[in-house]
Amino acid sequence: MIQKITRNAYLLFIGIFFLSSCSLAIHPSERMFREVNDERMIFDAIIVPGIPLKNGHWDSTMKARVLWSVYLYKNHYTKNIIFSGAAVYTHFYESIVMGLYAQKLGVPKEHIFYDTLAKHSTENIYYSYMVAKQLGFKTLALATDPFQSFLLKGFTKKRFASPIQHIPIQFKIIKKINDIQIDIDSMKAFKPDFNSILNKEPFAKRLKGTLGRQIDYGPEKRLPPL
Repeated sequence: MIQKITRNAYLLFIGIFFLSSCSLAIHPSERMFREVNDERMIFDAIIVPGIPLKNGHWDSTMKARVLWSVYLYKNHYTKNIIFSGAAVYTHFYESIVMGLYAQKLGVPKEHIFYDTLAKHSTENIYYSYMVAKQLGFKTLALATDPFQSFLLKGFTKKRFASPIQHIPIQFKIIKKINDIQIDIDSMKAFKPDFNSILNKEPFAKRLKGTLGRQIDYGPEKRLPPL
């Protein structure tokens, strides 16, 4: 009973925080993109956090993240894309699903990389950072929706020695191609031994993961430079 009340209180807080923060998140997102555009920044890779495949199709959030990542790749803001996400709530690896959509939209598969371990947004960045380090990438950016970018700003600044630029989705840009419809073979992203995180982790542990408290940063409390 106490856990249920705590969960409801948390969801209420998130709802209020979301409504009060939207106006804060939208304007800075435009400023961040202008900065990247004006300074002609080109990144070795962008990190794109995953989201579950629903009923065999991408929803508006996944679609926006994929379309934005493809836009950044095709317009030479990034050389590569790292999609991140395990099979968390459904049988399908979120990262691989997004990669399949990106390939259909014209991104060569040799420029798409995957993290299939992350279960939470903070882990999306952590594991993608580790992928980038293994591949020898030196410059990274986070490409996601403005609200998630806003929530993760402090995390990316505090926990990583190498800077992670934020490039929030510009909905005015992707609106021009938002009506596109694509089909993928989602079975390529299927995980046979799937077990939902809802069955494996109680709410308190999931909240801890969301806050990045299940990550081992090492004695320095932050990850070393790329």
